[in-house]
Amino acid sequence: MPHRGAAIISFSAVAAALPALRFTRTDSNSMEVTLYSYFRSTCSWRVRIALNLKNDKYTYKAVNLLKGEQLKDEYHSINPMRELPALIIDGYTLTQSLAIIEYLDETRPENPLLPRDDPFKRAEVRRLSHVIASGIQPVQNLRVLKQHGMEKKLEWGKWVIETGFQALEKELEKTAGKYCFGDTVTMVDLCLVPQVFNAERFKVDMNNFPIISRIAGALSELPEFEAAHPSKQPDCPEELRLDASK
Repeated sequence: MPHRGAAIISFSAVAAALPALRFTRTDSNSMEVTLYSYFRSTCSWRVRIALNLKNDKYTYKAVNLLKGEQLKDEYHSINPMRELPALIIDGYTLTQSLAIIEYLDETRPENPLLPRDDPFKRAEVRRLSHVIASGIQPVQNLRVLKQHGMEKKLEWGKWVIETGFQALEKELEKTAGKYCFGDTVTMVDLCLVPQVFNAERFKVDMNNFPIISRIAGALSELPEFEAAHPSKQPDCPEELRLDASK
């Protein structure tokens, strides 16, 4: 589980050491796991859940997206795309949330997030994950909203999520059990919960999506998901801890 009482650590303090970490693998037992995150970052949230499910302790390093800290040279040396999250683990620096989740799943067998027994099922989990992670979230994230016009952000984000959720709801009619793909938590679920949070921020009427709402409610009760919630992160402002969606 994450260090819930950990202080926020500036990423600039370790930037000078990162080139070696990017290209050299060292003994994983001697390496600290470090997650570069922002409390309300959807992609970081997915990885926080995965780390919790894999029972990996980690140090949380806050990168404030609203202040543009991801654009600074220090963070560029960690992730040239200037996006979150970035994860330093096993002597590697990894970026892109789904790639990170798959790495964790392949190197840490506890609580598998992709089916082990059937390549078609794995493909289906990946496909549904990308419906959210490629088809919905990137089109309504902060960078796109700024380019599209912040004065229209609510209208744009609401349209993007509603359109995507209409398709996802249909898909889940065929695949859902207790969770998105049967009765076991998979990578799709890690994508779903943060996206439902975004939907609520953009005033999407979730009554139109009963399957998505039911699954998100069930997942939110799991301790690994609860601990990953934005309100539980060390960089969440105190005034948002009761409602981090504001």
